[in-house]
Amino acid sequence: MKFPEKPLQVEHFNEPLLEFAYAQRSPHPKDGLFLYGPHAKAKRTHEIRVGVVGTSDGIAHFRTWARKLKSIIPVPPPGKGEKVDRLHLANFPGLEEAFGISFDPDECSALSIQLRDIDRATRIFNLNEAVDKVARLYIDRVEQHRRNDERSVDVWVLVLPDIVYERCRSQSKRTGLAMELGDFKKRQKTKENLPLLSAMGAIDQSDEAIFEDVPDFHRRIKAEFLRIGPTQLVRETTLAPGAFLNQANYPTRKTQDAATVAWNLATGLYYKTQPKPPWRLADVRPGVCYIGMVYKSLPNDPDGHACCAAQMFLNEGDGVVFRGANGPWKTGDYEYHLKAPAAKDLLELVLKTYTEEHGGPPKELFIHGQTYFNDEEWNAFVAAAPKNTNVVGVRIRSTGGETKLFRDGDYPVLRGTALLLDDQTAYLWTTGYVPQLDTYIGPETPNPLHVTVMRSKKKIKPKIETVLQDIMGLTKINYNSCNFNDGLPVTVRFARMVGDVLTMGSAKGEKRQPFKFYV
Repeated sequence: MKFPEKPLQVEHFNEPLLEFAYAQRSPHPKDGLFLYGPHAKAKRTHEIRVGVVGTSDGIAHFRTWARKLKSIIPVPPPGKGEKVDRLHLANFPGLEEAFGISFDPDECSALSIQLRDIDRATRIFNLNEAVDKVARLYIDRVEQHRRNDERSVDVWVLVLPDIVYERCRSQSKRTGLAMELGDFKKRQKTKENLPLLSAMGAIDQSDEAIFEDVPDFHRRIKAEFLRIGPTQLVRETTLAPGAFLNQANYPTRKTQDAATVAWNLATGLYYKTQPKPPWRLADVRPGVCYIGMVYKSLPNDPDGHACCAAQMFLNEGDGVVFRGANGPWKTGDYEYHLKAPAAKDLLELVLKTYTEEHGGPPKELFIHGQTYFNDEEWNAFVAAAPKNTNVVGVRIRSTGGETKLFRDGDYPVLRGTALLLDDQTAYLWTTGYVPQLDTYIGPETPNPLHVTVMRSKKKIKPKIETVLQDIMGLTKINYNSCNFNDGLPVTVRFARMVGDVLTMGSAKGEKRQPFKFYV
């Protein structure tokens, strides 16, 4: 690309701080939780109610893993030739010690599914039907429990055999399996017209809703449980890698070390069962709201329509997903733009929720998107906002290898480095070398985000430095793991995942729903 003729300006933004219990601060979630506990820590240990669904072996693996959560889980000793000082790893101190929550593994609502039933369902010839059958095995067991057991469940843990992961995704090949036709029958067609498919038992999909969805187990479960409650999906091989060995006596798949798995899954359990997330951003300007726009083409839609949604995040970190209208929003290969009524309705729903929670509208509302904002949708956004609320449109795009910056000529740049191109445009490295961890965690030289302040309701746009500092903070509130940071801000990172769930025909959630239901 062609850079401006004036000298380039390079800035560095300090690592955003997180807030934990007793208003204590730390840049690292693990350090803050280890030393202080979650920022909304209760005075007493809170017992959570967990439901676990899986095979008998899967349930046993979960209970064994849950018992380990009660005590310290150390990081493994370094391998041969590995650095001893691995600051990006941390011992897990115990669920109660780090998060102030607990549960009895033997008192969980345990719902068992036969492995043979899962295996047989995954072999159904039509992948849509196979995914539906496997998902229904889990969903029906939960529904049966809800009808017959008065005990409520805070979070459902679905323990999956690896055959579900391998055979129940849209790209699953399922080669070498003995296949079955399943329950759906084709409408009678003459062999002269369709001899091969007739012989194979082709399926007439015209009247079946499941064939409108993408055949993906994860998406199907998340969509179905929007009306039930939060879920945590975990593979058996993640919980018990030593129980699944190959012929050379090594685990069949490489997993994270046990301490890291414990940190991540425990963070998810806390986030999905408590009213407040485990940490929040410490330094956020008051009255600021961030929303990420979500667009996703509807599968098999003859009119080419797409769904739209908005994710709202505040300094507390927790998010809300707002479902918008379906419509002809796709205007190009990678461009989506709302019509004025849909844009106005969606933003009014966001603002209403903010006002209900804070007693008034936000001072600033930043809309993060991966495309530009056209006149029609932007004017509708501005019209929906109160007079004193400034609306700012920011485009955030990942880049490839076209722009690189090195430290001392050879080393990755520091995370937080920014190359300012002009008053409204910059490259921001949200990945890179982190001094506190003494490492750069990544397979290649880090690539920056390209950030542009596209529009502003007020004539004077906010400074690019302010926008970049905000984005840095938003890379640290992914509560589905306990990482030091993500490469994308939360407003953008989960846009595809949220869209994937919302496009499912089984997504029967409300127009306004907690973000924790989607991850």
